[in-house]
Amino acid sequence: MRSILVVILCLMLANTASSQSLKKYSISSSGCSAYFFCDPGTFDLTKTPDTSDVYTGQCSSDNMNYGVICVKMKGQIADLEKSESVLMSYMDYLKASFNITKSAGYGKGHRLKNRDDNRGVIDYWEDKDKQNWKVKGWTDGKYIVFMYINSSKLLNETKGDIFLNGLLLPGM
Repeated sequence: MRSILVVILCLMLANTASSQSLKKYSISSSGCSAYFFCDPGTFDLTKTPDTSDVYTGQCSSDNMNYGVICVKMKGQIADLEKSESVLMSYMDYLKASFNITKSAGYGKGHRLKNRDDNRGVIDYWEDKDKQNWKVKGWTDGKYIVFMYINSSKLLNETKGDIFLNGLLLPGM
């Protein structure tokens, strides 16, 4: 019996040692940060036509890709319902960019950290290469942040949800 317990303990330690831990990374100079299971490296910065800042970063771990697109908007949208609508329009735009062929449909009503000063939208996608995606968008009227996980295999929903809900907007 004791030898069985030792074997189980060794297997648990080996599994823990091989998996990457969750770590907080700043999304460049945006003021936002996110928790990743892998190192996203340096976030790229581009500008939209209205000169809003767009920060992008991604990484891979355990057959899953984790990505963030953080838009620091030039002007604030004070009405959160309108900001949520802009977020969904942006997610529609990204569907074409990522060659998405199927979607489950947006699920609204999410709140980051159970706060009323933001809105979140979730969806499940499939792209032309049959990659499975779980996406979540967040907005507080000053930022639009699109987060995704994707894989050619089944998504690890537990790790995915930790990542997709691991955004910190300024002031959180």
